Amino acid sequence: WDNADFSRGVGTTFYQEFSTLNTAKPPFVRDVEAKVRRYLRSSYSAAWTLKITWEKAPVYTAWTDTRRTITYQAVLTTDGFRSYILMLYQDGGMQWDYTMLTSTNVLIGYT
Repeated sequence: WDNADFSRGVGTTFYQEFSTLNTAKPPFVRDVEAKVRRYLRSSYSAAWTLKITWEKAPVYTAWTDTRRTITYQAVLTTDGFRSYILMLYQDGGMQWDYTMLTSTNVLIGYT
């Protein structure tokens, strides 16, 4: 995500925190729990979840082209013992032209 460039006033980043240790869980958190259970075939009950959204983020460097944008999210969640991240991209995946980046060893994901 370090190749997003908001310096030209295009796009935004926002987040929403859900602390659900001893409270009722909103539908978003229940959906995250269901995804973790389904993909990992494990029981899971979230105590804390953070949703970060990069909306209409232009590729670095934005001064060359602010028309190519992408919307994506990272959802971090933990039960206090195990932690997971869901990485969500708009339909069609990452739309930036990686051949225009200064570095060509680009990954979608994390290591």
